[in-house]
Amino acid sequence: MERLLKEGRLEPITGAAAAGDMHLQSARAMLASAEREADHNPEAAYVLAYDAVRKAATGLLAQQALRPRQNGHHVTVEEAVRAQFNGDFHEMAALRRRRGEIEYPIAPGDNVTSEEVADAIQVSARIVAAAGTILPTLSFYR
Repeated sequence: MERLLKEGRLEPITGAAAAGDMHLQSARAMLASAEREADHNPEAAYVLAYDAVRKAATGLLAQQALRPRQNGHHVTVEEAVRAQFNGDFHEMAALRRRRGEIEYPIAPGDNVTSEEVADAIQVSARIVAAAGTILPTLSFYR
């Protein structure tokens, strides 16, 4: 965390922005959307499952009065929550990388399988639930 702050990849926030609840609510809504889209649009469902994880993790940072800077913010969020909470958050890296492959495919036909989507939704649900448990225990960082 100290390295991310020193490098300017995380910055302090104040006021209403320093509340993670809204991010967690958004994460839960995205997860529900991913579940609804799984059979109809697996690509969108996977991206939504990843975005739910990212929003939940961003909520944990916000609750600590921190936010990522714009450059490389997905990686910064992942590194910050893995450094602090590890556990299920370790799976963020694989979700993030696969989401990048989906959004920017290398080869035609690199489609998302229904099994991948089901796994992503399951991982996302675990991480969002973990964030919901952790969030109320957090105070401002430092």
